[in-house]
Amino acid sequence: MVDEALRRRAVDTVWSLYRAKHRDVDAADSRRCLLQRHLQGRWEARVSEVEELTGFGLAYLNRLPKDEC
Repeated sequence: MVDEALRRRAVDTVWSLYRAKHRDVDAADSRRCLLQRHLQGRWEARVSEVEELTGFGLAYLNRLPKDEC
C-alpha cells in the first residue's frame, strides 16, 4: 500500500534524524514505537505529506521526557 509506505518513510526519516542528534539512543529504543503510534494518529487525522509528518514526529520526540520509556 502506497500510503503505508509513505508513513513508514516518515517514521524512518524522523528516527534517523533523531538518532543522529541523540547518539546515545539505541536503534531499538522504545521511543520509536511511541513515534510510530503518534504518526499513525496524525496519518489518520489526514496529515499525509511525508515532510509534514516528519516535522510532527521530530517535535513529538523532542517533547518526550528522557525517562519516558
